[in-house]
Amino acid sequence: MITNRNTDDPTGLGNHRSERLSFYTADRGPVDKFPTWTSRSEKQFRLELAAQADHFTEFKPAEHEQQKHVTLFVHGYNNDWKDAAIRYQKINDAFYAGSGGLGICVLFTWPSNGQTAHYLSDRDDARASGQALSQALNLLYDHATMMEVLASQSRAVCKAKVSVIAHSMGNWVLQNALKYTWERYNKPLLVSLINQCVMVAADVDNDLFAGGETIGGEGAEGMANLCYRITALYSGKDSVLGVSAGLKHFGKRRLGRSGLDKEVKVSDNVWDFDCSALFKPGEKDIHSAYFWTSRIQSVIKAVLQGHDRGIIKARHLPKPR
Repeated sequence: MITNRNTDDPTGLGNHRSERLSFYTADRGPVDKFPTWTSRSEKQFRLELAAQADHFTEFKPAEHEQQKHVTLFVHGYNNDWKDAAIRYQKINDAFYAGSGGLGICVLFTWPSNGQTAHYLSDRDDARASGQALSQALNLLYDHATMMEVLASQSRAVCKAKVSVIAHSMGNWVLQNALKYTWERYNKPLLVSLINQCVMVAADVDNDLFAGGETIGGEGAEGMANLCYRITALYSGKDSVLGVSAGLKHFGKRRLGRSGLDKEVKVSDNVWDFDCSALFKPGEKDIHSAYFWTSRIQSVIKAVLQGHDRGIIKARHLPKPR
């Protein structure tokens, strides 16, 4: 777990921003109980994460879909620390646990207030937390670059893909973070940091990628350039994002409710997937149900594994009647 929440509450992580990142590891649950976690320095955390990834099986390029992941999960709005930890545990159990899991999942938790009435202050915290998440991404970028150099010298091989799952307003955190990382390290393009970026019910404008990969300092060029592929999962049934759009009146629909703006051209590594037909009948919490709906879990897993988007649509969308 990586966080920019305040750590001066002995019962857990707070709802205020800290000026520094804090790092934790846990060998067992329950992860929503703070004593389960052990504080680590940045160096300790980085070395332990790299050591775990080094135990992953090495696969040939043609077998890349079997390669393990180091995934960052960025939670959304209205999540206090315990909410975020519980969601993280469910994602870990669904995708990463056991020998057949996808690898290692790391929670990035930012100071969302956990109160519906604080939507706008959460948005401010999300924007400000972009710099903190960028620091975490920079650690991964530095390691990935080092491994690229070693691989070119035939001294090592990277055994893990880096991926991100961001939910709701967590995508706003991610957008800002990747902009900082792009500006600091990678402009122009040198190394693709994130293999698969999964934007779940994203609370961002649906013309976010209108600039494509053009280098101009606007929009989400950092995301488009630092990610090998970006997948936006959306549903018109998401009433939470309907409220979000009503609060802002920015003139654009929410990506997680309407999908990509079809009036603008986006770069070829960005696509969307309408999950509306995959939810169980009567599902009330569409905004979060992506994570416990088995048919959508299968889509997320296929995306992370790097299956072709055409195959994903053919296998996972219901057949027309």
